[in-house]
Amino acid sequence: MAYRPFLTLAALFGAVALGGCAGPGDGNLDAQPGNPYPSCRVHQLQPPGSRYTSGAQADPRSVLEMLHYYTVNGRKPFCDGKAPTDFDDRWAGLYVKLGGRPDHVTLRQDGVGRVAGPSRAGTDHL
Repeated sequence: MAYRPFLTLAALFGAVALGGCAGPGDGNLDAQPGNPYPSCRVHQLQPPGSRYTSGAQADPRSVLEMLHYYTVNGRKPFCDGKAPTDFDDRWAGLYVKLGGRPDHVTLRQDGVGRVAGPSRAGTDHL
């Protein structure tokens, strides 16, 4: 059948395309996709999911998006003016665990909001 290779290729492409999509319960990062240059951050409503935390099985595109988001925006205040939540801390901690600089993120200590590390004026664009 001439259509069999085409159908096999189409099925494979569909599986790969959908493989990068995690379900809503898999801890997706809200990187504020509608605003590429946010002046403030929103709180994360889910902890990091397996697409970010499963080591060699993690989704590279998702991990790179998360690392970029926190490198550029991790020290910006939250839009509601409140301290980071537990989920925010878990995302920031993952960023640091994966090699991100601690002074690029806001972390809590003992439930009180604080900024980790010294301020680096002029490096917000990195």
